[in-house]
Amino acid sequence: MSKFGVDLEVHIASLRRYARALLRNNRADAEDLVQEALTRAVARSDSFQAGTNLRAWLFTILHNVHVNQVRSKAARPVEVDVDDVESKLVTPARQEERVELREMMRAVDELPEEQRKVLLLVALEGLKYDEVAEMLGVPIGTVMSRLSRAREAIRTKLANEGGVALRRVK
Repeated sequence: MSKFGVDLEVHIASLRRYARALLRNNRADAEDLVQEALTRAVARSDSFQAGTNLRAWLFTILHNVHVNQVRSKAARPVEVDVDDVESKLVTPARQEERVELREMMRAVDELPEEQRKVLLLVALEGLKYDEVAEMLGVPIGTVMSRLSRAREAIRTKLANEGGVALRRVK
């Protein structure tokens, strides 16, 4: 395996996490998204500038593939399998922590797309503000304001529902 392939392999787990978060834990679609992003990365490996941030470059590719997929799906009708819907309507009793986690994920899912992406990249993936700004093609101030708004929206939603309190982890 080439050095590029080895370097690429290190980032696959974080790409998968971000893809699952983007696609609201749809593992199959997330795997497809990561595979497509990695395929494009390998095909365009000659355009990667050695010495720059490979992780940010890969996340940018994944982000762009996701945006393109969302745009193409917007034009197609949605099909829903009745069996899938029925199984999701009946849920077993959960422990308190799982309920709190679900409340938190619901609050994150309800964020506007721009805020959700920034929150996931900074909080889940640990990317720096400047890396997120470069990846999304926005100024760093925009990243900071979207992150602040996302955190405040989640804090407000959870407080109004009597849910878990947020605490700073960084």
